[in-house]
Amino acid sequence: MLSKRCFDIAFAVVALALLWPLVAILSLAVWCQDGRPPFYLSPRVGRGDRDFAMIKLRTMVVGADRIGASSAARSDGRITPLGRFLRRWKLDELPQFLNVLAGHMSVVGPRPNVRKGGVDGYTPAEMGLLAVRPGLTDLASIVFADEAEILEGSNDVQATYDRLIRPWKCRLGLLYIQRRTLAADVALTALTVIAIVARPLALSLLDGILLRWGADTSTRELCLRQEPLRHFVIEPEPS
Repeated sequence: MLSKRCFDIAFAVVALALLWPLVAILSLAVWCQDGRPPFYLSPRVGRGDRDFAMIKLRTMVVGADRIGASSAARSDGRITPLGRFLRRWKLDELPQFLNVLAGHMSVVGPRPNVRKGGVDGYTPAEMGLLAVRPGLTDLASIVFADEAEILEGSNDVQATYDRLIRPWKCRLGLLYIQRRTLAADVALTALTVIAIVARPLALSLLDGILLRWGADTSTRELCLRQEPLRHFVIEPEPS
């Protein structure tokens, strides 16, 4: 979709032009807290099953990926005090506009996963997520904005994530791929910003999009987040 790529480039250029002073200040703050590099290059899998380095402002202690799971609960001791603030307001994701300009990512698309413990465990249906560029935001970014709170108190954070969150994220990612349009990208971008300050409103507006897309009842109920999460398994498409 040429129009989608044009939107990605234009949005990323404007965002970086407006936000670079903020990114510079936050980068300095991250460096000042422990004297270590402020950016974290997170290995991810993108379109076509190709690896790339996703850029983030560092929110954890150096070497956190070697001492714990890839998912994190709110009280995870690896998260720095400043990192909690950055995660709360999604500020750690701002450098990823550079990934958008480089063509590794899109503004909207399924969030990129790690390979080990992530893509390596995908079902054949879930491999369809790698047909498009991963995104800075998507349906799941809005629905599971409280992911750290969901995982809080779990005895096995990664197992809880894999059972309750990951399958739904994949289902929503596949739904987006089937229904994606430039208008949907603009709407989801706006809802991502709304969700930071007024999540119930964002979820309500998202339900309107899902209704127009013809999403099934279970998916719409999940996205309203009014009921406890339940396990879901993505079944292969009938041949």
